[in-house]
Amino acid sequence: MHLRQKVQSGQRCVGGMVFEVFTPGIAQIMAQAGCEYVIYDMEHAGASIETLKWQVAACKGVATPLARPPVGQYQYLARLLDIGMKGVMVPMVDSADEAAVVVEACRYPPEGRRGAAFGFQHDDYAPGAPADKMKKANDEILIIAQVETERALANVDAIAATPGVDVIWIGQFDLSNFLGVPGDFESKTYLDAWAEITAAARKHGKAMGAMAANPEWAADYAAQGIEMIAAGTDQGALISGFTAITAPAKGGPAKG
Repeated sequence: MHLRQKVQSGQRCVGGMVFEVFTPGIAQIMAQAGCEYVIYDMEHAGASIETLKWQVAACKGVATPLARPPVGQYQYLARLLDIGMKGVMVPMVDSADEAAVVVEACRYPPEGRRGAAFGFQHDDYAPGAPADKMKKANDEILIIAQVETERALANVDAIAATPGVDVIWIGQFDLSNFLGVPGDFESKTYLDAWAEITAAARKHGKAMGAMAANPEWAADYAAQGIEMIAAGTDQGALISGFTAITAPAKGGPAKG
């Protein structure tokens, strides 16, 4: 079962995000930690298409590769899918019209207007009937819309109702910023927004997603029934992992 099928069936899918460590082994390392998917970031990390093409190859048979473009425009979305990404996480989707543009760019006709190029990395350079390849891609490509601004909150019901959007992903840090409570994830304003977004997603049968910056958030998201949970960031995991060893190492007696 591919990732989109699992998400649509309500199964829990856990992965992680990569911002810094674009090495050949990062997907395998994350898979060893229990990640089913890897979201490669272009919005904040500035990774290039060329870099991500190598990462797609490294994910083969290991984890499902997804990418977050800097913006939900065709020239990013189509290229990411053509290099083999199995889905996109689109930041700051503020309206149903913007969500529809994303869907149109990611789906082949008749569901969208993605341009056709077959025998490339996205279809394993293999021969085959174009109609079959188009149907397979339309069935498997996962579309995640990030709801993370006050504008998106005002339009969240329409965004969640957009055909072709699979996951409503709460971008908690930006959401708190745009609601005027930066980093205050216990404020009533923020919690009310979270509840409103969740209600809209569930009303329209859409899965939910969020990034867990710590184990407590991960447990909370799991208890809420969120289908897609990203286990923080690569740099965050490195810092916490190294700190767990360097802190006690610095605590012992020094010689000399």
